[in-house]
Amino acid sequence: MSLSAFFAPEAIAVIGASTDPEKLGYAVLDNLVNGGYLADGRRLYPINPKAGKILGLRAYASVVDVPDPIDMAVIVIPYRLVPDALRTCGEKRIPAAIVISAGFREAGMEGLEREQELIEIGKTYGIRLIGPNCLGVIDTITPMNASFSAGMPPSGPMAFMSQSGALGTAILDWAQAGRLGLSRFVSLGNKADVSEIDLLRYWQDDPVSRVILMYVEGLPDGQEFIRVAREVSKKKPVVAVKSGITQAGSRAVSSHTGSLAGSEQAYQAAFRQAGVVRADSMEDLFDYARAFGYLKPLGGDRIAIVTNAGGPGILATDAIERAGLSMARFNPERILTLKQGLPDAASAANPVDVLGDARADRFRFALEQVVTDDHVDAVLVILTPQAMTQIEETAQVVIEISSQVNIPVLACFMGEARVEAGARILRAHDLPNFSFPEQAGLVLKAMSQYRQSLSEPLPEFETFEVDRSAVRRTFDRALGEGRVTIGDAEARAILTAYGLGIPASELAENPDRAVEMAAAMGYPVVLKIASPDILHKTDVGGVKVGLENGDDVRDAFDLITYRAGRYVPEARLWGCLVQKMVPPGLEILIGMNRDPQFGPLVTFGLGGIYVETLKDVAFRLAPFSRGEAEIMLSEIRTHALLDGVRGKPAVDKGVLVDTLLRIGQLVQDFPEIAELDINPFVVYEAGQGGIAIDMRLVLTKSEIRATDGTDPIPTGSVA
Repeated sequence: MSLSAFFAPEAIAVIGASTDPEKLGYAVLDNLVNGGYLADGRRLYPINPKAGKILGLRAYASVVDVPDPIDMAVIVIPYRLVPDALRTCGEKRIPAAIVISAGFREAGMEGLEREQELIEIGKTYGIRLIGPNCLGVIDTITPMNASFSAGMPPSGPMAFMSQSGALGTAILDWAQAGRLGLSRFVSLGNKADVSEIDLLRYWQDDPVSRVILMYVEGLPDGQEFIRVAREVSKKKPVVAVKSGITQAGSRAVSSHTGSLAGSEQAYQAAFRQAGVVRADSMEDLFDYARAFGYLKPLGGDRIAIVTNAGGPGILATDAIERAGLSMARFNPERILTLKQGLPDAASAANPVDVLGDARADRFRFALEQVVTDDHVDAVLVILTPQAMTQIEETAQVVIEISSQVNIPVLACFMGEARVEAGARILRAHDLPNFSFPEQAGLVLKAMSQYRQSLSEPLPEFETFEVDRSAVRRTFDRALGEGRVTIGDAEARAILTAYGLGIPASELAENPDRAVEMAAAMGYPVVLKIASPDILHKTDVGGVKVGLENGDDVRDAFDLITYRAGRYVPEARLWGCLVQKMVPPGLEILIGMNRDPQFGPLVTFGLGGIYVETLKDVAFRLAPFSRGEAEIMLSEIRTHALLDGVRGKPAVDKGVLVDTLLRIGQLVQDFPEIAELDINPFVVYEAGQGGIAIDMRLVLTKSEIRATDGTDPIPTGSVA
């Protein structure tokens, strides 16, 4: 069902409208009356059985008593009365309701039950719900202020959604101070029905909203968010700030990948794959919003600076280079023209320093030259308030020139008391002013990232021919035995089923059998403890490499099993895995940790014993495309090792990409996989492939089955 009733209703009922100015029901009705909603024939109905008139409007005892159709209800009554009020809305065939009332999921188990009741009522009657426990909805185009915020924000090109109502009030106050112009504002509250995903779908074709802003606390349906946001961000910028990204409160994990992955990594990967611009703070969110809302799109990464102060020009240069952008190189003819028109002490190269005594006309000359150079994609104008500076006149120059060109012109009028007059002029003409060069650098970086995401095609996901039944048999056997861990000895079948290369290996139950197997394989060999209860074999001395003969194998078998029994006496010991030693290569980690909101988070990085020390890894949420897998390889800090260093050849990147895609398919095919590590995956030089040496895997405990094949035992998730 469309959300249009929330933003362009012809008739609104306020259930709980009050005659008491101290009540929320009065504030909501007052905002609607004084916010201009009643213009153009729109109708407003206070619902209060004890009042005759409120704010000059006739009050009704119930929505069913209103003789005309109603498009939206705003409910501001005690939580115990909300379900019955919502049923009455259903009887009146009201298609949309904003439940401002609190006392639902946020109030504990009883509140959760009440919220579930609202959801069921909404489904029964076909009512879309915003809230409960929210600030309300504002539309500056209609206009409509169906909230209890103080005042109406100025109109602008930015649609804003927030899960926090308290933060929403601060955002609206900032907007009223002139920092933002909003088209729509929605406080989502508990998101019982309407969510960020619904608003993204609706706003993607909204002609008055050039940019979508989000304050996010949680995204329960992470995969659907990525899918929808990926499509929306191709039409307009989506900028998000996320709170609650630390590791505090995350569940314990048993794999290397699990210790590296967390909420922050999942959100970072999700936003990147969805084309969402990530803001690290509310200040950044506002800066990005103003840039995307008011500036021309950035067509390239070559930035020019015009400044009347050398120090800020250097700071800006540093900020631009830290942002991964480049300083524009002017045409020689342009430099000559600048030299001829500027004082001898001025700088005609980039950054262009017009000197501290520059008046508005000198700024104009320099800007006119720089913005027309075909090597310039954006211009940053820096002004500091010196004795000769014409602040207001220079602001007018910047506005005039920026309106004449198709590249973004950013203003950085540094200071406060003296430059405020110029900043005010810039804001009045929708040209954002950034107080410091570093802010402008971050804004240009965000604009560049969005430009790059626009150039990337929508991903195409590959699938491989695999043997799912072999994996299912392995899982069923482990789960039937009450186990959730699958070690290297069992993992061979999984790796082979999904097309990964593994070294020759066999499970030996005793030393004699181990010697026979080693002789058949050919020396040297490796021995590893085989136990479903020991995932980190090296921690218990459970690995011996470079065994050259039968005596070595026999001694290693006895020592490994002795150590395992001593350090983990409760462990089930199956014997030892005898494995053919493979030639040395570059050791890689490929793993997965299942995020509760986004699903399988695949990890790539340097492997071996250093993975947790260096923490040099890249993340993607499955599914991801071949192109995204290739980018993962370049994102680790040690990516130069993949290309070959100090005379070593480049490694086989193709097999790494294929392995990432195959693991991505495996963890999608089997949602019961909670964690997975292949460490190390040894990759050889280009064209020579790679081999998965060791794999460990953890299933969710909720999948444990009784040994007689009856229903799973509900034991919760992996701890």
